[in-house]
Amino acid sequence: MLVDTVEASEVPVREKDGHHSDEESLLHKVLRAGRVEERGILPVPVEERTATRFFNIFTLWFSINTNILGITFGMLGPVAYGLSLRDSSLVILFFCMLSTIPPAYLAMLGPKTGMRQMIQARYSFGRYIVSIPVLLNLASMTGFTVIICITGGQCLSAISNGSINEDAGIVIIAVLSLLVSFCGFRVLHVFETYAPIPAIISIVIATGCAGSGLKKQAAPEAPATAAGILNFGMIIASYQIPWAALAISNQLNSWRVFQYTYWGLLIPTVLLMVLGAAVAGAMPNNPEWQEAFDLYSAGGVLAAMLSPAGNFGKFVVVILALSLLGNTCGTFYAITLNFQTLAPWLFKVPRYLFSIVITGIIIAVAITAVGDFFESLENFVSLIGYWSAAFVGIVIVEHVVFRRQNYDSYDHAIWSDAKKLPLGIAALASGVLSFGLVIPCMDQVWWQGPIAKTTGDIGFEMAFAVSSLLYVPLRYAEIRLTGR
Repeated sequence: MLVDTVEASEVPVREKDGHHSDEESLLHKVLRAGRVEERGILPVPVEERTATRFFNIFTLWFSINTNILGITFGMLGPVAYGLSLRDSSLVILFFCMLSTIPPAYLAMLGPKTGMRQMIQARYSFGRYIVSIPVLLNLASMTGFTVIICITGGQCLSAISNGSINEDAGIVIIAVLSLLVSFCGFRVLHVFETYAPIPAIISIVIATGCAGSGLKKQAAPEAPATAAGILNFGMIIASYQIPWAALAISNQLNSWRVFQYTYWGLLIPTVLLMVLGAAVAGAMPNNPEWQEAFDLYSAGGVLAAMLSPAGNFGKFVVVILALSLLGNTCGTFYAITLNFQTLAPWLFKVPRYLFSIVITGIIIAVAITAVGDFFESLENFVSLIGYWSAAFVGIVIVEHVVFRRQNYDSYDHAIWSDAKKLPLGIAALASGVLSFGLVIPCMDQVWWQGPIAKTTGDIGFEMAFAVSSLLYVPLRYAEIRLTGR
């Protein structure tokens, strides 16, 4: 689900000499033709942090989130938690406003540090222990991409009345995402700049075709409960907070970076989730929508909404399915960078190999999970919120309390030096120990903690608060014992 917004230099033109093999020369020709950058996870020096097109930040985040994934998540309010459109909309608005702050705040650190988020995390988690949040981040991004591929595959299957089965649709979306991700950040940014245009037009058409049906909102079977509201809020937060592990930019004006990141994430997410809640709330009173949902989940509902438009409606559904590429392409790119962060020797492996491997994994998992899509979605996304909130708390406390917001304290010379970076024991212990309170506050299908039975799921709030509080004394002890 994401991409670091650190722009890198183009591949330098190399003079041909006898020391380079034909294969290497060909590779660099391809890289230059595709404008693929080679910097990867290396920190960006001050003299190269010269980007001034601040609006690019907004367009990137807006594009990544302008697709039907938000509609799918919004549907969980009425479908999974029995909330009305009004209640779902309020939960979406307020939890989005709150949970978008961490990624927007951490995006401000890039202009001063010149580092991608998981590289910067080494200054609290250490050179090797940072592999744990990197692995969790990889799992999160892979999981979101699985959800996206399933949604796109269901759309393609629905408009073909099953002649393209869901498995084939999943493969189509995954392979298209892979192809764009090969091209690197510059091509990706051009793609992300224009991708929202057909997506917005298609979403507007779908909403217009379904206008009369959307008015038929079904009354909830029971009034909204605190548990239902907080559980749905947990889903919303788990959708937004993980961006914090990816959000970094190299523009120099931190406040403008915050604003463009915040609104670029917030606006499309709120609007599309509310639309999803409206669609789900109207399904019981639109039998054809409900039938399509039972067959093809979210993709089926969109196809049913556009059925009055005939073949043109099917074309619009295809565009809606392809709108998901705006998210998956950026996520594929970010996944390859996270692989390089995982272990020193992986830095030498070409990023396209990671893309190919992860595509195979995504296709296999998506085909397995498609049968119980909404249940899989609910269970998976909630888990993401717990670790993401703990990670955000630790990184923010490190920056504010221990580095006193001094960006010069992030020394580029030690970014990969395990002997000079922190050990990371304090960060690991804070994250792990916080789950002593998170687990009793979890409300999942497979586990309901004793606190959550009364309050609903407040796990991500506890993860953030407890990890932040624990990190202060543990980090002081780590510094005192190790001097770093």
